[in-house]
Amino acid sequence: MKILVCITHVPDTTSKIAFTDDNTKFDTNGVQYIIGPYDDYALARAVEIKEQQGGSVTLLNVGTAETEPTIRKGLAIGADDAIRINAEPTDSFFVAEQIAAIVKEGNYDLVLMGRESIDYNGGQVHGMVGEMVGLPSISPVMQLDIEGDTAKLAREIEGGKESLEVKLPLIAGCQEPIAEWKIPNMRGIMTARKKPLEVREPSSSNSKTSTFKYELPPPKGEVKMIDPEQVEELVRALKSDIKVL
Repeated sequence: MKILVCITHVPDTTSKIAFTDDNTKFDTNGVQYIIGPYDDYALARAVEIKEQQGGSVTLLNVGTAETEPTIRKGLAIGADDAIRINAEPTDSFFVAEQIAAIVKEGNYDLVLMGRESIDYNGGQVHGMVGEMVGLPSISPVMQLDIEGDTAKLAREIEGGKESLEVKLPLIAGCQEPIAEWKIPNMRGIMTARKKPLEVREPSSSNSKTSTFKYELPPPKGEVKMIDPEQVEELVRALKSDIKVL
């Protein structure tokens, strides 16, 4: 089983978000970076499948040299080697093109990634990669088992869960509870330093979008408690104060 796991390098969820240069750039001062949490689930499941069936797990990240500590953490968790595309991930299409180029040459049985990154939350990359390489792409996958050349999956749909069987190769966007997160142990951390990390230049610079300005969401307003018996007051507040009716 040859597995490619695509990981993002995102701010820790506890980071304080701020912008600089008239809100045109993200302020990275004091920000800690982690593997995207949904990507962590994908990596954990990939390592489990490798342990069950043999094979290899390769990490792929599109990012500058600053992402290498994050990649090394993924190697410590259990990946065998890694590829870093040496470029700033400008938008989903650009990232998908870089991943697609690696998938086309790698002959992978499985391409796993998180259902979305937690910085931009686009959830578009796995679908784009699937179209670019002509493979089925399924998301969000909550359960993934491999039997022979078939993947048995369960994914979340509105109001329930859908079970599917798909022939490999396959691209999947993963989420909990597909696997338990894995914490690297000391042996993994030590061996990760010696595992191969290949750096490649991007295959294109074909971004489709650009960001002109960032802004924070408005601060939350005060909570107004209304007695459940006071229906008229609730309706008045929804009409006059919140203006949703």
